[in-house]
This record gives sequence, structure tokens and C-alpha cells, in this order.
Amino acid sequence: MKRELLEKAFDPSQIKQRDGNFGKRIDYVEGHAIIQRLNDALDAKWSFSILEHHILKETDEILVLGELKTGDVVKSQFGSSRITRAKETGEPISLADDYKAAATDALKKAATLFGVGLHLYSSEKPSVPRSNAPRENPKPPEPQKGNGNGGNGGNGNRLSAKQFKYILRLNEETGRTRQELDSMTLKLFGVVPQYLTKSDASALIQNLLSN
Repeated sequence: MKRELLEKAFDPSQIKQRDGNFGKRIDYVEGHAIIQRLNDALDAKWSFSILEHHILKETDEILVLGELKTGDVVKSQFGSSRITRAKETGEPISLADDYKAAATDALKKAATLFGVGLHLYSSEKPSVPRSNAPRENPKPPEPQKGNGNGGNGGNGNRLSAKQFKYILRLNEETGRTRQELDSMTLKLFGVVPQYLTKSDASALIQNLLSN
């Protein structure tokens, strides 16, 4: 394993940008660049598998759990993608493409656990200190705007208002307090619920549904 190559910053020509929440521009690299980096750093001795896949009807998205393995080292991460629907009929355009986007998102996130592309996400965490993070009746984040493909551009998107409200409802149904929910997400993801990414929100929803 060539650790230095895994963690090497991507060339500016490989870095794309798209619109994020609150007028921000988000940097990301495409899936093929991640695959090439893994091939170069691991001599192509790696594998990626989808362990679970779900369609979340409440948030209209696909959630997958991917596993990236090289030798005896295994990293797992969730990935997600909004279901792309035709404007006229509301019918899914291609679930196969949506599953592929979710799988690519999971691969990218798992690769970051090996250090790939970490420099792209260093500025995406909220600047609110944990000790001062709002805990009582926070304002739901603005709904995500874009083309609906949550997994295509990386995992920097803030969760949608629909996801946030659904998380709060599921939390109430499990009998947890809001403070307990905040503590759980801080432990699992390092942020309170309203600052989760879309993929992490999907993973949390699946966790709450399983309980």
C-alpha cells in the first residue's frame, strides 16, 4: 500500500465544482479518478462490494452500504443518490443509474478512509464549535437544490429539510429525546443532525428504522 500516493492531493485539472447549499461551491472528483488512484496506489489489488441496498421511500433516495477491501484492510461506508424522476410523469428515469450513483458515492466515501481525496472535504465541516452547536429547536437546513443526483458529486451536500424532519419524527417514535439524538450523531458523525451530509443522513435514517 502506497500511503503517500493514496493521500496525495488531486491535480487541479481533476477537481470539478458544483453548486452546494447556502451559495457555496463544492469541490469533488469523479468516480473514475478515485478508481485510478486506488489502482495506482494499491497496484490494482483491491475490491469493492455492495453489502446492502435500500430504497428509502420517505426521502425518495437509494441507500447502499459499500465495502472497500485491500489485503486484510476493510473499510465500509454508506452512499446515497436521489431517485431521478421524469418531470412530466414522476416516474423513475433509470433506477440502475441511481444505484450506480449511490455505489459510486459509497466508493468515494470508503476511499476517504484510506486517505483518498480527504483534502477536498477539509473545509466542508461546519465552523460552529461542538460545545456551542445549537441543540434546541434548530432551524431545518435549506432543501438541497440541484439535479437530484445526490451521489454523483461527492458527499458534501447538507441534508435536505425533508430528511431532517424525517429524522426528527423517527427519533420521536423510538422514544429518544432530542439531546440523545444530538449525542448519537456527534458520536457517529462528529456533528449534530442539522449539519449531516445527505449520505450520513441516509445512514442515520436506516439506523433509526432498524431500531
